[in-house]
Amino acid sequence: MPDITLTTLILLCLAAAAAGWIDAVVGGGGLLLLPALLLGLPNVPAAHVLGTNKAVAIVGTSGAAITYVRRAPVQVGLAVRVGLMALAGSMGGAFFAAGISSEVLRPVIMVALLGVAAFVLLRPSFGTAAGDTDARPVTRARIVTAVVLVGGGIGFYDGLFGPGTGTFLVLALTAVLHLDLVTASATAKIVNVCTNAGALAMFAYQGTVLWQLAAVMALFNLAGGMAGARMALSRGSGFVRAVLLTVVFSLVAKLGYDQWSA
Repeated sequence: MPDITLTTLILLCLAAAAAGWIDAVVGGGGLLLLPALLLGLPNVPAAHVLGTNKAVAIVGTSGAAITYVRRAPVQVGLAVRVGLMALAGSMGGAFFAAGISSEVLRPVIMVALLGVAAFVLLRPSFGTAAGDTDARPVTRARIVTAVVLVGGGIGFYDGLFGPGTGTFLVLALTAVLHLDLVTASATAKIVNVCTNAGALAMFAYQGTVLWQLAAVMALFNLAGGMAGARMALSRGSGFVRAVLLTVVFSLVAKLGYDQWSA
């Protein structure tokens, strides 16, 4: 456990709970958890912050995934296939990350996110069971697309850059597989468990995880994740859609701030 004050530890635990809730509903909890760790542990090497972040996040993500699987109609086999491809993609992205400038990627991601927000706003029926006019049976071609492009492509992005991966997963799964937003969130959690497990294994191998701090924060992240999953299941796609738009605009604001302050 690093030498931190009780106040800092309490704030980190609260941030972990909030991040777990956000991540369970629509993804993007890392937008809160990682900056909180960076601010709370200013003298800790970045690799240890990233490793601790993954150790905390995988607990909340796993709890949310279990809650979804028990109460939502999730195709676990399909989700695992997408997740394994995402794991491979994230490893490839991490391999190339050293040669890519984040200053180049930020404007591209901001434009993509603004396009996503406009699409969701202009299509109120997107991701709702009642309003999905394209709710045909999912074809084999769409399944292959989900595994290769959604899993591999977004997994590669996660390893290369990262912010908003969960949100992109929810949107892509909704569009490609005709899932409602609740089921897409559930499927995204299983995919996230796969990618987080691979990353955590690497960080643990390198010895860059603060296990004691992660264990304390993980309890709060787990509580937040399970609460978020239950709320998404009970309130439905309309609630998830509102949270989705909030997270997208928050991510755009953060990326814009990082771009202009760089």
